[in-house]
Amino acid sequence: MFEKVAFIGLGLIGSSLARVIHVNHLAKNVVASTRSQKTLDDAVALRLISKGFSNPVDAVKDADLVILALPVQATEKVLAQIKPYLGERTIITDVGSTKGNVVAAAERVFGTLPSGFVPGHPIAGAEHTGVHAGKVDLFAHHKVILTPLPTSSDWAVQKLIALWQAAQAEVICMDVKKHDEVLAHTSHLPHLMAFNLVEQLANREDNLDIFRYAAGGFRDFSRIAASDPRMWHDIFFGNKDAILNAVDGFETQLAKIRQLIENEDSQALMGLLGHAQAARQHFNYMLAKKPVMEKNKVTQKFTILPQQHRFEGTFTVPGDKSVSHRSIMFGALAEGTTHVTGFLEGEDALATLQAFKDMGVEIEGPHNGEVTIHGVGMHGLKAPTKELYMGNSGTSMRLLSGILAAQKFDSVMTGDASLSKRPMERIAKPLRAMNAQIQTTGEKGTPPVSITGNQPLQGIDYELPMASAQVKSGVLLAGLWAAGTTSVVEPEPTRDHTERMLRAFGYDVKTEGNKISLVGGGKLVGTNIQVPSDISSSAFFMVGAAICENSDVTLEAVGINPTRTGVIEILKQMGADIQVLNERIAGGEPIADIRIRGTRTLKGIHIPEDQVPLAIDEFPALFVAASCAEGQTVLTGAAELRVKESDRIQVMADGLQAMGIDCTPTADGIVIEGKGKAGDWSPIFKGAEIESHHDHRIAMSFSIAGLRASEAITICGTETVATSFPTFTQLANEAGLTIQTVN
Repeated sequence: MFEKVAFIGLGLIGSSLARVIHVNHLAKNVVASTRSQKTLDDAVALRLISKGFSNPVDAVKDADLVILALPVQATEKVLAQIKPYLGERTIITDVGSTKGNVVAAAERVFGTLPSGFVPGHPIAGAEHTGVHAGKVDLFAHHKVILTPLPTSSDWAVQKLIALWQAAQAEVICMDVKKHDEVLAHTSHLPHLMAFNLVEQLANREDNLDIFRYAAGGFRDFSRIAASDPRMWHDIFFGNKDAILNAVDGFETQLAKIRQLIENEDSQALMGLLGHAQAARQHFNYMLAKKPVMEKNKVTQKFTILPQQHRFEGTFTVPGDKSVSHRSIMFGALAEGTTHVTGFLEGEDALATLQAFKDMGVEIEGPHNGEVTIHGVGMHGLKAPTKELYMGNSGTSMRLLSGILAAQKFDSVMTGDASLSKRPMERIAKPLRAMNAQIQTTGEKGTPPVSITGNQPLQGIDYELPMASAQVKSGVLLAGLWAAGTTSVVEPEPTRDHTERMLRAFGYDVKTEGNKISLVGGGKLVGTNIQVPSDISSSAFFMVGAAICENSDVTLEAVGINPTRTGVIEILKQMGADIQVLNERIAGGEPIADIRIRGTRTLKGIHIPEDQVPLAIDEFPALFVAASCAEGQTVLTGAAELRVKESDRIQVMADGLQAMGIDCTPTADGIVIEGKGKAGDWSPIFKGAEIESHHDHRIAMSFSIAGLRASEAITICGTETVATSFPTFTQLANEAGLTIQTVN
């Protein structure tokens, strides 16, 4: 992997990594520099290095990897010494517990940071230090955080990832500031508290008795106070601001507990201790979860080359994702067998299917969109043997939260890197009001989600603070097991697939205006479900046809549930040539064929706010349509877009601006200055490389923009398209948009 590796410092961390390099034959030559000649002699005797130097300059000459394994406050001095002797492709990394001060030191030395500079932090250690304390397995199953900078080259990041993976570490990439904030709370504050507690007890006159009779809890907590004082001195100063914030938070919480004890407030203290216990159990679940490695490098790209595109044909897009999710859930909970056709075989819906398999439900398929579910009834789910992995699917996690809150067993749901950033408190809060015990992560209430089973649920009347079909559905599903009536009041109508499908499975659901109610204690009966084609997936082809001259596209059997047709109404208001044909009912859902032709230039509009919840998933594609329209398009009332798989308002604005579109994101929408002109079908967009942030709808929307681009468009992070529309590139290419895929 490396020609020459140079360690500056060879204590516990450095000598452990040197052992990894030696055992795995990762470098032809390993050298080190440290002030202790004995350390260097011992390292040579241990065959960790071939040669040792007292001067770091001698060590780094011709090295392609330099590892700074020294106290963080020494970083600037050493970098200044070795700077003239570093090559253009030398990778420089460190192992310090703070990152902001390391980066600042490097900036003072280099000015413009070298492309090979990638700070790092292995979260592993022991009480003992020195070259003899090193262990080849010190990093195994521990996390290593890399903090790539805007100047860091991808090749350098990838080589370091590979190095730490060879040490069997779990590698995560993180922002420098975020790293220092997180570590201040999870590592630096506990060490500070341990030092403080031992010092406090040592100063007591009866300290011998205190230490003699100390139990395991004291030993476990105070163990880390045996760590290297010099190192922690440097860390406490190096991460001063973040640590002081953590100390302030601890003092505030300690004062609160003190007050509860002083006032003998039994109920409040039990509540606080119980919440802390649940949070610690949740932490155990998080530790058991295999983390997702968030690399800067994408795993797939789309490229659309500039050419005279055609866009025509008759297509059947994959099944509706929302209906596919629910068909699995309700079929599993029903008595008898449910047969599903048109099931979407995308990763999101498959995550739901796998979750119910993990809970003991027998499911056959999917095969060509057909699934057979052998229901276990309302009380037949079994405890999964591991956490339920929801992948990228917020629908799965929020709806399953309602179902799992009513089960007899404990459960944990995890997701990929994108889902792990999405807010889950919006469903957790009403479920807690129903007596559920549910724990989310951090201040923003993100996954993993831990649910304690065997809690008797009570029906509630819940007013949604914002329109959300997922939250509505999660509450209603919990209501199936709750005592009494559960009602949800919507501020605006949202998709009603849950209500429709519950009725199809024989469960009575009342809808009175914006209030939906059901009584707990009933049952579901297996049935046949035909999943209509997904209108959200169809939207990309609708927009593509609307912006492409002489296009003619027909989409067959598309679901036109009235809570989902906002995209059709908005395109009609913009002047698109769009027809809804052959309307009929299938599986309780209205469907129709939709024909769109490129015969007229779109017009910019102020999108009616009553259409926003009816088109919430289709707005990225509609932003492309607005860019090709004549005049200004204004969207308001769509703050929900900021908490989807990505911040879809900002991500779309960034991409459109890179492609030459004048647009202004707002808190709850966007203003787009369309570049279209009546009768003019010439290119609108200039070429650009777009970052989709691994959001499938962003990736597909910018792909469609390629129909009106004058130069090549490259879209990064497109592998998530498979979550909702696995045949997108195939159908788009059949229609006439040539998408090149690079893995």
